[in-house]
Amino acid sequence: MSLWDFIIMFVIAAITGSIAKTLVGFDKGGCVISAIVGFVGALIGTWMGRELHLPEIFSITIRGINYPIIWTILGAVLFTLVLSLLSPRRKK
Repeated sequence: MSLWDFIIMFVIAAITGSIAKTLVGFDKGGCVISAIVGFVGALIGTWMGRELHLPEIFSITIRGINYPIIWTILGAVLFTLVLSLLSPRRKK
C-alpha cells in the first residue's frame, strides 16, 4: 500500500465517518475522530454485508481498491450509536 492509497482511504473514511456522525447527531471530535469512525465503520459494515450476503449497493473503485460506501456509512452509524450511548452526557 502506497502513501497515496493511505491518503485516499483516510479521506474516504473521514467523509463517511462525518456523514455517520451527522446522521446520529454525535458532535464530539474532529476530522481525525471522523476518520477513525469511518475506518471502524468500514470494518463493521463490510463484515455485516458479507455475513448477510448483501450486494454492494454503491462502491467506488480507486486504483484497484474497492470502497463500499453504503456499508461503510451504515457500519459507522452503528459504531457511532454505540459511542453516543457509552459517552457521558454534557450538562446544559
